[in-house]
Amino acid sequence: MIRRLIILMTVAALGSGCAVQELVIAQETELVVATTSIDEALLLDVGIVEFDAQIPKGNRPEKTGIYDDIRRAEAKYIPYHLKTTLQGAGHWGAVRVIPSENAFTDVIVKGSIEKSDGEIIEIEISVHDATGRHWFTNSYETVTGLTSYSKRRDRRRDPYQKVFNDFANDLHQHAALMLPKQLQQTRQVSELKFFQDMSPTAYSGYLAYDKKGLISVNRLPAENDPSVGRMRQIRERDRLVVDTLNEHYANFYYGIAIPYRNWRKNSRAETVKYRQEKRSAKIQALVGVVVLAGSTQIKSNSSSRNTRNINNALQYQGITRGLNTVFAALRRNRDAGLHLDAIAELSESFGNEAAPMVVNVEGQERRLTGTAEAQFESWRQLLREIYEAETGFSSAVEVGAPARAPEPTG
Repeated sequence: MIRRLIILMTVAALGSGCAVQELVIAQETELVVATTSIDEALLLDVGIVEFDAQIPKGNRPEKTGIYDDIRRAEAKYIPYHLKTTLQGAGHWGAVRVIPSENAFTDVIVKGSIEKSDGEIIEIEISVHDATGRHWFTNSYETVTGLTSYSKRRDRRRDPYQKVFNDFANDLHQHAALMLPKQLQQTRQVSELKFFQDMSPTAYSGYLAYDKKGLISVNRLPAENDPSVGRMRQIRERDRLVVDTLNEHYANFYYGIAIPYRNWRKNSRAETVKYRQEKRSAKIQALVGVVVLAGSTQIKSNSSSRNTRNINNALQYQGITRGLNTVFAALRRNRDAGLHLDAIAELSESFGNEAAPMVVNVEGQERRLTGTAEAQFESWRQLLREIYEAETGFSSAVEVGAPARAPEPTG
């Protein structure tokens, strides 16, 4: 019995000092980069809508691990980094972060943040084009490693870079399977949708819609039509405004880069430590209970006084060790709770550093937190007024325009 208790106490000592260590090596995916020049007529423009932050109603960060300020910032940060990744691949025309799908671009990318805590990122991304064709919807995730936040790493690579590269490669692969005529007609549809939005009556017959909502070109306006030239000039103004909004996204992106990196680094460390503490606490509690149970089974009523004294001493030490191990487990659980408090404090600090900025468009100052889409819609209304002023016609007046047949598909 004495020998058994000594073994139990040894196990308890080992259990109390044992911490579960994790060694995670981050996965990587190489970005497929264009090696040859691409015909500009086949380069599709890409618009990335602000991501859905996926903040639950009545969110309780201590339960969900989702901190509102962080997620709202990530909903802007992640799309902009995705934009820089697609631009670096060289397979696309203009790549922009857009406040809404009404920006009328060739390819629209929408996403939602399912999880992001510095250690693990999970996002879902859906892609469709101007014709209404759904390209794909995929989930992307990765686990960061110990070196993901190292000062010696390539700073151009985000700790979450694998998911950005995976998506960029998938997007390129899908477009590479499309016929040149499909790419060209996608560009034509996005242009005509813009024309139709500016002047619904004048351009109402150029696009055809099938029962599934897919859009095709019914006819094309003549290239020598003066109204087409004016409309394209107006569209360029529209793109300039979207580019201005992108400058705001860029300022936001670079402005929060350092605090966001630090938050993710600390959040990852705290999350891993929290998980290790919880595991270690469970082990300690189990060992403590075993030692405590074993200690109470020692018989202290031996006939030998010396043996009885030794048994009593060992029983006392065993019970003390078992209780201390159980209490240590409770303290470690409490420490794990403190790590969550640290994450919450870091998040609040980050939220203050990542405060919204103000953008000035057409002499009007607006905040780009939830009002970007409304601001863009206001600008779109202003564009219509510009069009009406320049043409002398309102959208309610039907304007005839020469037309040519669409190019055959092949």
